[in-house]
Amino acid sequence: MIMDGEIANASERDDVALLGLRSELLNRRSFLFGSAVSLGALGLAGCATTDDAMIRAEAAKLYGPVPDKKFPIPAVDVAKIDPKYYRRTVRYDTHEAPGTIIIDPGNYYVYRIEGDGNATRYGANVGRKGFLWSGEAYVGRKGEWATWTPPKEMIERQPEARKYAGGMPGGLDNPLGARTLYLYQKGVYTLYTIYSTSDPESIGTGVTSGCTGLLTQDMLDLYSRTPVNTKVIVLPA
Repeated sequence: MIMDGEIANASERDDVALLGLRSELLNRRSFLFGSAVSLGALGLAGCATTDDAMIRAEAAKLYGPVPDKKFPIPAVDVAKIDPKYYRRTVRYDTHEAPGTIIIDPGNYYVYRIEGDGNATRYGANVGRKGFLWSGEAYVGRKGEWATWTPPKEMIERQPEARKYAGGMPGGLDNPLGARTLYLYQKGVYTLYTIYSTSDPESIGTGVTSGCTGLLTQDMLDLYSRTPVNTKVIVLPA
């Protein structure tokens, strides 16, 4: 699958699907805070707020800081994420084998099949309109703190990316994040990845050029349990 062209550095090919992700996020964030409620519903709203606070307190433990050999990973501001996107175990009926990854871009979820009708569900960001795709692939390789190299097509659109023409070293500001799963089909890299994002506000949105992003803490969990050759299914949006 081709998106924006060939990667500038074939030996360090990183996902062109992340082109402009960080700058696009700044332009595409649109959030709705609060809602109109009737006076009669205020009591129920208060109960919901208490429950929500308890849920967020538990999530804060799940998404706390993580020490790393290369770069300490900061805690996630869970208040910036809809609680429905927090990692959890859910019922998921499928004939797919345990370990299979299923991406549901229409609902902004990634599932890891656990067996016995259960799956681990992660909130995700997905491709924006015009860059969504569906089909089967597999994890062809894995990367930790991978180098990201913008292709010439991106540099033409965003001259500020030219400084990374030789490759952007791995790190907290790198678009690929701490861990990356590269998706292949028939031995060929599709230019799509499942990557880690440090931007909680991107979860539940379509912001990439076809890739799927998980919060870094969620990606660490999925990455550690996903060997090369794991089957990946991307559902139609």
